[in-house]
Amino acid sequence: MNRREFFSAAVVPCSLAVTPAFAQKTQTYDVVLKGGHVIDVSNNINRQMDVAVLGGKIARVDRDIPAGAGKTTVDVSGYYVTPGLIDLHICCYYTNLTVTASVIADHHCLPSGVTTCCDGGTAGAESFEDFKKIIDRSKMRILSFLNIAAPGAQSDRAEQDPSQFKVQLAADTAKKYPNTVVGFKTGHYGGTFDDRRTPWASVDSTLEAGRLAGLPIMADFTPQPPQGKFPARSYREFLLEKLRPGDIVTHCLAIRYPFLMEDGKLNPDVLKARERGIKFDLGHAGGSFMLRLVVPAVRQGFIPDTISADLFADTPVTVGINLANVMSKFICLGVPLEDVIRRTTVNPAQIIRRPDLGNLSVGSTADIAVFEMLKGSFAYRGSGGGKIQGDKKLQCVMTLFGGEIVYDHPYGLSIPLWQNIPRDSRYWVDTNKQKW
Repeated sequence: MNRREFFSAAVVPCSLAVTPAFAQKTQTYDVVLKGGHVIDVSNNINRQMDVAVLGGKIARVDRDIPAGAGKTTVDVSGYYVTPGLIDLHICCYYTNLTVTASVIADHHCLPSGVTTCCDGGTAGAESFEDFKKIIDRSKMRILSFLNIAAPGAQSDRAEQDPSQFKVQLAADTAKKYPNTVVGFKTGHYGGTFDDRRTPWASVDSTLEAGRLAGLPIMADFTPQPPQGKFPARSYREFLLEKLRPGDIVTHCLAIRYPFLMEDGKLNPDVLKARERGIKFDLGHAGGSFMLRLVVPAVRQGFIPDTISADLFADTPVTVGINLANVMSKFICLGVPLEDVIRRTTVNPAQIIRRPDLGNLSVGSTADIAVFEMLKGSFAYRGSGGGKIQGDKKLQCVMTLFGGEIVYDHPYGLSIPLWQNIPRDSRYWVDTNKQKW
């Protein structure tokens, strides 16, 4: 069992009135975050609270935990404290050079408060063991939507070849790694169809894998017009007939999806799909946030169920940056902060069936993010050109994974001034004395 799988004990709902026996005031906690504004949607908390961590778990959430109760106590007054974020869609199989350039998850996620990410199909059943080497050595938690194409999302067009859609192998791999594989991915399938390459081959194969393993699918889909004897592969059929409750439409605000009608109003099929239990994921990436479509959709209340960055290739230095940047875009479009946190914590946790994540319940894994809300004048880029102006920017200042502080910038909130480090610390041991 690796460090990402360790914290899986039953979750106890947070109580403000009762403190568990192992978390009484006499107990010394490993970490206390004091004075922050806690937003924990799962427990209906949106106010100033203290959070204590012990043994990698949330030990206590209370109004006033003594500062001396923590081995490390961090003053987070003026900051927001949330569960560690979950980025439902990212590409992070960076050692596979046949995949469109992936990112190193630790480098881009932890600095934005993300403690769990889901790789969106860069690995398939045949490449998963190699991808797992990255998962096992990561400092954060990496989960996987396994590509229905057994080699994964390779540049040799495996996703276009139905002979590579190895349904049973995908289901067997998911069952072998139930703590890591959270679903299956179909994407990029299209072009010219024939009796071997039928229009729905990829979607249908992925759905069958999901049925065999009892898991949701994540679908990156492009509607296509009729071809010969094949009728149109429509958005309506995709949403209302193919997908099952709990399945996910990723890149849901991309231009290829007719989520807006010609008159600019929201497509009623989207509302019907939501009523059926279909989930909509942003999957920002480089091309799925065209402002001329996103702004009217958000104004009409069509906000994705999950907000994900889908970082890959150059998106961290262009339109995507990181999940905190993407969240800031929605805040500047008028979406309340609590709703944005909901879509990056409890909602994705529910979709991937991980109740131990996305909350600060006592007994849950101590994955925590600390943010500041900067005020000023900020610009946010959209896909294909254009920008929006906003007066807010969400910036992560600290991330804890499993109770350990793994990111603490730019203020070093948990770090003392060098001259205040206790004299009995190893810091003061002189290792430079000449011994010869």
